[in-house]
Amino acid sequence: MEEQIAELTAQIAALQGSGQTTNRMFAETFYYLTIPLMIIIHVGFLAYEMGASRLKNVLSSGVKNLLAFAFMIPTFYFFGWWVYWGFPTGLPGAPGPAGISGVEYANAIAWGWGESAQYMGPNVADQASGVFFGAFALFAATTASIMSGAVIERIQTVGFIILAVVLGSFAWVVAAAWGWHADGWLVTQFGVHDFGAAGLVHAVAGFFALGVLINLGPRIGKFNKDGSANHIPGHNMPLTVTGLMLIIVGFWGFLMACVIVPGEAWSWFGDKPATIYGTPVTLSALSFNILMAISGGIIGAWLFTRDPFWMMSGALAGIISTASGLDIYFPAIAFIIAFSAGVILKPCADWLERRGIDDAVGAVTVHGTIGLYGLILLGIFGAGYPSLQGAAGEVPTISLMGQIVGAVVFFLLGFVPGYVISFILKMFGMLRIREGAERAGMDLVKVPAAGYPEWGVDAPVTPAE
Repeated sequence: MEEQIAELTAQIAALQGSGQTTNRMFAETFYYLTIPLMIIIHVGFLAYEMGASRLKNVLSSGVKNLLAFAFMIPTFYFFGWWVYWGFPTGLPGAPGPAGISGVEYANAIAWGWGESAQYMGPNVADQASGVFFGAFALFAATTASIMSGAVIERIQTVGFIILAVVLGSFAWVVAAAWGWHADGWLVTQFGVHDFGAAGLVHAVAGFFALGVLINLGPRIGKFNKDGSANHIPGHNMPLTVTGLMLIIVGFWGFLMACVIVPGEAWSWFGDKPATIYGTPVTLSALSFNILMAISGGIIGAWLFTRDPFWMMSGALAGIISTASGLDIYFPAIAFIIAFSAGVILKPCADWLERRGIDDAVGAVTVHGTIGLYGLILLGIFGAGYPSLQGAAGEVPTISLMGQIVGAVVFFLLGFVPGYVISFILKMFGMLRIREGAERAGMDLVKVPAAGYPEWGVDAPVTPAE
């Protein structure tokens, strides 16, 4: 009998070990797949912004996107990741992915030599931290790409890179440390909940872009002397619309990466999928709600514009407007919110344009305005839900006031650094290209190649002032 009991115990232990291995492999694979899916976002931004540029600026717009992606990875590695885990306004003692304190983990991931190397690189003890880092690094790159579309056709490359680094490896990361971490003060004190990062990624990036645009100024020929605006079309609408659809594809990876799946590196979240706050979420909820949000946004924009550009922008607005509460909403609510976002999208963009802001692709509206719109609406439709893992009455709950506080903070974290850094760059002549270069086309003076050499870079005519 004792031998049978011992054999049964050994079998149970073996099964448990096998289950843990399976969970680890699933967690690692899950996040690993989010990375190429999120890179598709950048394929989309690349096509979207190149299509929205005039023929003479196509490659310069593409170069900006490539550099934004390339610079985000090392800068986020060296200090952006540290800000998230070690920023003092959170709780530095909170556990990091490797089970150590956030500050210790931040130091390890940022420098990674000596004893710190056990948490990095070819690490057999913790396979998951690298892919989790990769997902966060792609969030950082996304913020830079959001800003890049607004400023096409007149910003200097070096100035753009500096702005992208500040946004992608600092500004939004502070927002994440405060509002996308279970120990962030916005979460613990105000119950801020932003599952899909509508506020802390999209709104921060959108309003950072607004701060830059104020100092950058409009493209030559955008506004007439009486203040009326001219439409400056891109050279390739089909490419732009295709790029927007690719961004939608990439959003599945973006939102996958917002889910904490059971795994070795974050076992304190429990054995079921959770949000970054530890609250429950299911892939089923995401599937229903993302699809309904895409549809609602497209339909809302189509009813009021009939314009394919704004229809696909409506798809983005639909996802962004529901992103904060995708883990909570029922599909019908997601559709209604997304539909309303599609309806207000173009009027909001027109309102901004009438105030002299030349946002070439509507990034401030799509990501900034709609990001805060969705964040605040969660305070209405999700009021009373726990914003953190824990028993009812022991953790803060979602509220309209809390979401408004989060919206104000995220606005300031985007707009203030965007305005200040771009103002400094403007003072040193590093923000905008010279008038002659802008009129001739940035490809001609900045890029040693031609996008369409048989057509000639000067084919499009700049609208008269």
